[in-house]
Amino acid sequence: MNDDQPQGNPWIKSLLVWGGIFLALLLVVSMFGAKTDATGTMIRYSDFRTRVAEGAVKEVQIAPDRITGTLKNDQQFSTVPVQGDADLPKLLQDNGVQYSGKATEEPNLLLYILAQSLPFLLILGVAFFALRQVQKGGGSGAMGFGKSKAKLLTERSGRVTFDDVAGIDEAREELEEIVEFLRDPSRFSKLGGQIPKGALLVGSPGTGKTLLARAIAGEAGVPFFTISGSDFVEMFVGVGASRVRDMFEQAKKNAPCIVFIDEIDAVGRHRGHGLGNSNDEREQTLNQLLVEMDGFEANEGIIIIAATNRPDVLDPALLRPGRFDRQVVVPIPDIEGREKILSVHMKKVPLAPDVNPRTIARGTPGFSGADLANLVNEAALLAARRNKRLVAMQEFEDAKDKVMMGAERRSMVMTDDEKKMTAYHEAGHALVSVHEPASDPIHKATIIPRGRALGMVMRLPERDSYSYHRDKMHANLSVSMGGRVAEEIIFGHDKVSSGASSDIQYATSLARSMVTKWGMSDKLGPLMYEESQDGYLGMGSTQRTMMSSETNKLIDSEIRGLVEGAHARATDILKTHEEKLHLLAQALLEYETLTGDEIKTLLEDGTIDRPGAPTGPARPVSAQGSAVPRAGRRFAGSTGGTQPLGA
Repeated sequence: MNDDQPQGNPWIKSLLVWGGIFLALLLVVSMFGAKTDATGTMIRYSDFRTRVAEGAVKEVQIAPDRITGTLKNDQQFSTVPVQGDADLPKLLQDNGVQYSGKATEEPNLLLYILAQSLPFLLILGVAFFALRQVQKGGGSGAMGFGKSKAKLLTERSGRVTFDDVAGIDEAREELEEIVEFLRDPSRFSKLGGQIPKGALLVGSPGTGKTLLARAIAGEAGVPFFTISGSDFVEMFVGVGASRVRDMFEQAKKNAPCIVFIDEIDAVGRHRGHGLGNSNDEREQTLNQLLVEMDGFEANEGIIIIAATNRPDVLDPALLRPGRFDRQVVVPIPDIEGREKILSVHMKKVPLAPDVNPRTIARGTPGFSGADLANLVNEAALLAARRNKRLVAMQEFEDAKDKVMMGAERRSMVMTDDEKKMTAYHEAGHALVSVHEPASDPIHKATIIPRGRALGMVMRLPERDSYSYHRDKMHANLSVSMGGRVAEEIIFGHDKVSSGASSDIQYATSLARSMVTKWGMSDKLGPLMYEESQDGYLGMGSTQRTMMSSETNKLIDSEIRGLVEGAHARATDILKTHEEKLHLLAQALLEYETLTGDEIKTLLEDGTIDRPGAPTGPARPVSAQGSAVPRAGRRFAGSTGGTQPLGA
């Protein structure tokens, strides 16, 4: 993967071109400048006769078309004679002026022709230089619009291999086969196997698609071209198709090779949607790409690897066999994958003995490879800020809280009433979670403001979940209502705050999905009443498929029934265990943050194993003052990931 072209040639050529232009300009200036200096100061003929009559002229040379001379003060002058002035020799002789004749100078024909043709030569030189730039490869010239911007990847340092890719074993195995084919094609061809023409990497942002491509480049040992899908599209129609042709021409010269197109959805979208030249340009580019990948002319030895997180918008012709033969899904890693990814990134960081990648992996469900790399980096930055030589488990915990919940806002001034309201709100979430058997265990509860939330209860699943049961969803609904119910019990109906806004939003969304998508309503049955109007990543709006007024009323009634039922269950739990609610809120007020184990011990024994921990049940605390509206934190309970409950 070495680029054999000398890097100094373009600079030398440019230097020679600009040097030639400078010399040509210098020649013109010297020619006309010399002529001007030889003639001296130009004066009128009448002034010349007057100065001769005054005796101010020393000598003159008379030519048919010009008179030059010198004044008595040694100043040079020149003038154009008037035809038919026969009295001039007598005037010069009477005033003592020395004069002589001068023949007309014959111009240098070569210099004359050069001076006249020099502008045209300059124009031709500039045009030739521009045409050479257009013919240069790589599209780096001044007018190289139609040339491919694909770069030949040469990683002499920082080379990435499959050893640096972890947590996505199935995707790695698919691509390892392509690398083996490139290394030893005869092993496959003798059994009738043909080299795949294309592989499409599909996955959410940050899952490692580009990292996989770099690993292929590091392992294959063949030329590796990389380009972005947006590099094909320009404002000029036909430029993208020209760049595709040029890219494949470069690839043919270096075959066998790999071409990696990142974000291919920028150019590979469905054809026939939209109007205008930009759409025509994109369609022409896509058509050319389809033909080059699998058309009449076979491109043997060229493998196209593309990456996208929106396969749903790609044109079907791009996905058929013969073009992108394989679609490799790069998923969000599970707990085993997260542990491997953390181990890869932790090799670059000096770790303290107490760091356990398994514990960190368990506490980061739903994290992609990029998220985990960012987590390790944040932990290292925190350790450096604290002047530590090793990154300890505490830094990883703090970095995880910062990434998931936002930075601590310790400078935020809260009144005692606001702190008390937040403590009871979070204690309500935690207490309902403890008494719901299907709920995930509590990882941490805090009343330290982070991001937009004044407090938070985080729950972590014991293992990764790929489907969710009805009892778990009912438990999540009850837990989400725990904070609001705690405010109602302790502070009264009139003092309830807006802190539960995100909890209400989550509960309503979860209940709607249970009724309209997952068939968990006995009255409506296992039918889908809403479909998502979104793409691959599940972001977008929903639309109801059955629009009768009776059905809509029943849907709304079932959604309300689920949320109100969760509110009633949370009320029953908190009223039954009101003393525990006071105890937990008092502990949060004193310590601000409690771990899941500390909450469990406190509720069982009434103690916390910390210096100065309270013992025995706390005294009931009545609300003093009023609570102010507060921003909430979204409760992501339906994703199977961490479930922060905002105050």
